[in-house]
Amino acid sequence: MSSPESEPPESAPEADTTMPVDALPVVAPQLRALRRRASLTLEAAARSAGLSPAHLSRLETGQRQPSLPMLLALARIYGTTVSELLGETVADRDAVVRSADMEPTAAGGWTYWQAGAAGRGMQALRVHVPYGSQGDIVRVHPGEEWLYVLEGRLLLRLGDTTHRLPPGDSAHFDSLTPHRIAAQDPGGVELLFVHTLLQSPTATLCLGPTPGEMS
Repeated sequence: MSSPESEPPESAPEADTTMPVDALPVVAPQLRALRRRASLTLEAAARSAGLSPAHLSRLETGQRQPSLPMLLALARIYGTTVSELLGETVADRDAVVRSADMEPTAAGGWTYWQAGAAGRGMQALRVHVPYGSQGDIVRVHPGEEWLYVLEGRLLLRLGDTTHRLPPGDSAHFDSLTPHRIAAQDPGGVELLFVHTLLQSPTATLCLGPTPGEMS
């Protein structure tokens, strides 16, 4: 938290607007709880939302009223909805996801199938990683990841160490460890993937290509 020194003039995104006062007792604890669930420090969350840490701290303690743009930004950063930020009751989610309901989604050359309910603290996916796709991208972000190789062989770089995982092998690691994921075989690799990365802003997930390739 920032020291009690005078703060610079607050920019437009931090302006207080339409949120009613009687919503604050619910919003304040939710903001703090969801930030912690996303494994974000006060400073990191404030920076991503374009706020000062002191301002976000006052939102979390109920000393300030959040504006709707502020809530939208924080919901995106925490991987949740404005409704959850407001403490509204979420309808019960189905515990079972049928294979017929898993629609493929392509992103960055990979293909994803949602294998769990949206909005949970963890996200479960089935992932196809094609050969030569995103193997030079280093990822660093808050959270944890667990993966299990279904088909093909995976090249997993954790820090300075490269691991080769055949079908049946798995890995569980802290996502703040710089990591790269690539398929070793021309046919690509199929993974089961459980993670918390959807709780992080997209911009923090990839630091971009780095020189060289995975050995």
